[in-house]
Amino acid sequence: MPRFSSFFLFFSPARWEEEGFSSSAYDRHVLNQEGPKKSVTNRMQQQYWVTKQAVIKKLGRKEDEFVVAGDAELDAKLQVFRSVQGSCMELLKLIEKYQDDLCGLSQEENAMGRFLKQMSSIDKTRAGKMMSAVGKAQTNSSDQRLSLRGPLVRLYQEIETFRYRAISDTLMTINRMEGARMEYRAALMWMKDISKELDPEHTNSWKNLERCDAENKNSTP
Repeated sequence: MPRFSSFFLFFSPARWEEEGFSSSAYDRHVLNQEGPKKSVTNRMQQQYWVTKQAVIKKLGRKEDEFVVAGDAELDAKLQVFRSVQGSCMELLKLIEKYQDDLCGLSQEENAMGRFLKQMSSIDKTRAGKMMSAVGKAQTNSSDQRLSLRGPLVRLYQEIETFRYRAISDTLMTINRMEGARMEYRAALMWMKDISKELDPEHTNSWKNLERCDAENKNSTP
C-alpha cells in the first residue's frame, strides 16, 4: 500500500504546487503522460481547428475581438520588428544604388578631366590653361568620390551582419511563436464551438469540453 500511495503522491497536483510548479504545468505533464493514448479522432479534431485557424488568418477574416485585443501589445511589438526588418532591406538597397551611382559619376568625372587636360596640351592660349585647371579639378573630385566607397562598404557589411544575425534569429523565434499562437487560438475556437452545444445532462459534452480545455492548456504559448 505505501508503494501505491507514493505513486499517487507523485502525480498529485498538490505535490506539484509544493514543488513550485503551476497547475498548468501539471496539466501539461499529464497530457504528455497520456500522449500515446490520444485517440485518432482527437488528433483529427485538433488538426481540423488548426487548419481552420490558418485559413482564417490567410484570408484575413475577422477573429474573436477579445482574443485579438489580448495580443494587442504583442502585435505592436511585431509591427516594430517588421518595420526594422523592412528598413534594413531598404537601406541595403539604397547603399547598393548609391555605390553604383558614385562609381559611375567618378568614372565620368575622371574621363572628363583627362579629356580636358589632353585638350589643354594642344591649346596654348588662356582657354587651354583654364581647361587644364578644370581637368585637374575633375580628376581630383573623381578620386575623392572613390574614397567614399570604403566607408560605404563597411556600413553595408555591418547592416548585412545585423540582418543575418539579429533579425534572422528573431524571425525564427517569431515563426515558432506564431505556430504556437495559431494552435492556441485554434484550441479556443474548439472550446467555443463545444460550449455552444454544452448540455449539463449529457456527460459526453462535458468530457469533450474538458478534453478541449486540456488541449488549450497544452497549446498555450
